[in-house]
Amino acid sequence: MAQAHLHDRLFTDPQPDAGGKNFLDALNPDSLKVVTAYVEPSLASAKPDQKFQFERHGYFVADRADHGVDGKVVFNRVTGLKDSWEK
Repeated sequence: MAQAHLHDRLFTDPQPDAGGKNFLDALNPDSLKVVTAYVEPSLASAKPDQKFQFERHGYFVADRADHGVDGKVVFNRVTGLKDSWEK
């Protein structure tokens, strides 16, 4: 098992400070989701910054800071397979 960090947009608005808006009001509270992922056992020996495609989920990179520390297996999603402002 591994920990996967699913990063989404930091803002809920594509132009969070346009027109005098306060960009803090547009922060996305769901910009990071941490989930448990089932991965191939060999990925435990991945090197930090090594990149992978997880089928149907996107492209991931082994975490620089936490992957391999105390036996942790941590990946960050760098891009999903579908990207759109409309959900």
